[in-house]
Amino acid sequence: MLLLNADEVGALLDMDALIGALGPAMVELSAGHVSMPPRTAALVQGQGLLGTMPAYLPASRTLSCKLVTVFPGNVRRDLHTHQAVVMLFDADTGTPKAMLDGASITALRTAAGSALATRLLAREDASVLLIVGTGVQALSHARAIARVCKLRELRVAGRDLKKAEQAARLLAAEPGIPTRVLPIGAEAFAGVDVVCATTHAEQPVVRGEWLEPGMHINSVGLNPAGRELDVDAVRNARVFVESRAAALAPPPSGAADLVGAEVHAEIGEVLSRSKAGRESPQQITLYKSVGVAVQDAVAAQLVYDTAVGRGAGMHVSL
Repeated sequence: MLLLNADEVGALLDMDALIGALGPAMVELSAGHVSMPPRTAALVQGQGLLGTMPAYLPASRTLSCKLVTVFPGNVRRDLHTHQAVVMLFDADTGTPKAMLDGASITALRTAAGSALATRLLAREDASVLLIVGTGVQALSHARAIARVCKLRELRVAGRDLKKAEQAARLLAAEPGIPTRVLPIGAEAFAGVDVVCATTHAEQPVVRGEWLEPGMHINSVGLNPAGRELDVDAVRNARVFVESRAAALAPPPSGAADLVGAEVHAEIGEVLSRSKAGRESPQQITLYKSVGVAVQDAVAAQLVYDTAVGRGAGMHVSL
């Protein structure tokens, strides 16, 4: 079995290739061809959860399962809130063939999913990006969105301005885009084209009163104790998800933000043109992601194939 750590996953997974590969997989999911049972989670009361996310994609014969823990309190311990492993299995025999660091897979595939949604749903002239949050997903989203939009300005808004400044310094040095730091609020949202909310907030950090016509919002925060979007933000937008079954499942697996909301389409339905995406420059679009096993499977398979081709990783016998 091949073992691949976080550094190896990051070095082997090409973001452009991942964004491209997610499209056909999301179409396959929406067409009902994928075996992806509902995510299950063991709750650690007052602390977090352990989730299991299996999937089988017939087109690529990818069989995988992610085990992921989400412990929001880890922020206070200077630990990652999401920790995970992804297992790949041989689809003919069921034999385990690889174990990959899942935190890096999660960070990259989540951002790639938002980048794909942004490519499909944001206005073509979108050029101002607001990142709400300061953690791993904030950084990966800024890098991913920069690959699908011609950005002229990047803003970082966080509850902790010191952390927001640290994130902004890292990002400003990479794509070379003028970067501003702002507190979360109306000023941060003014004149923005694309918003990426990447927090573990218990109270909404995206409010309907701050949204402007034509915005596209990606929301990837999933906190069992709260919600990232307020009711008006969801009500004012046309809502898109990876999977209705996953997004509308009861919390903590589903999105508390979407309870009682109307979902217009899955991303795979937009790609297959069975459902419309954005229909006017003034429309507000919202992609609410809860993370689906299909995306982990696609990312892990890309890493595995590249690792085998380059002779990377360490082989162990069970």
